[in-house]
Amino acid sequence: MGADERRFSAGRGTRPQRYEGTQKVASRLLLLLAAEGRVVRGRPRGSWTSHQYRWAPLPDWSPGGLAELDTHEAEEELARRRLRAYGPATADDLRWWAGWTTTQVKRVLTALKPVEVDLGGGTTGLLLPDDLEETEPPEPWAALLPALDSTPMGRHERDWFLGDHGPRLFDRAGNIGPSLWWDGRIVGGWAQDSGGEIVCRFLEDVGADAEAAVRAEADRLAAPRATSDRAPARGGVRGWRASWRGDTREATARWGLAPPAPVGIARETLRGEDMPMYRDRRP
Repeated sequence: MGADERRFSAGRGTRPQRYEGTQKVASRLLLLLAAEGRVVRGRPRGSWTSHQYRWAPLPDWSPGGLAELDTHEAEEELARRRLRAYGPATADDLRWWAGWTTTQVKRVLTALKPVEVDLGGGTTGLLLPDDLEETEPPEPWAALLPALDSTPMGRHERDWFLGDHGPRLFDRAGNIGPSLWWDGRIVGGWAQDSGGEIVCRFLEDVGADAEAAVRAEADRLAAPRATSDRAPARGGVRGWRASWRGDTREATARWGLAPPAPVGIARETLRGEDMPMYRDRRP
């Protein structure tokens, strides 16, 4: 396409101007084709933080194509899948996630007829009518989730599992670093040191049992790397890199951001608001 029409490929205006510039339009065309359901974006090229992606025709991924839905049907299906995965959720949470107006949310919820449930603290949550079965409380569990994981990123109202740790784990753009979970709550952060070893830092006292469970989970995640032929990541705190090793994804703070501040480490800001660094104040 670009070979046939140079002006089109370069993004040049129809009339040359003294102050004109050129801009490639390939990325914009791909996004437009994706919005029209003609192509899909695949895996990134290089590491998982790369901004370059592989693209493929839609039939390669979905041979039957996409179902034809009108706008209201599509909104209802989107909300249904959201509540199925993240319910109980509030109407405000759905509005934030979907980017809808209050009017759109009301129309969708009227069609879905969700069931209201008490989330405590005067907050009302919503569940799908066929998702009311009681679930057995799980045994206490530990998890080390990577940066930008959809579990903490996918909710607007996070206080019930995040507590007061938000400023220590989220950057100013709203992106979370690697998070440490115990029994359904975020209790700290984790990273890899310059030798590739997983290091966990708690932001509150969780007790000896929780610390032991977290250590066991970290050892489990590190086990596939121990048998890998690849060298461990290097570079220290600001030299994080992201890759896959076995079933473990190395956490990375994107755009050069530092990792979650450990207990006893104070936050400083150097060279702009989006470059937080930390200074160790421990003796």
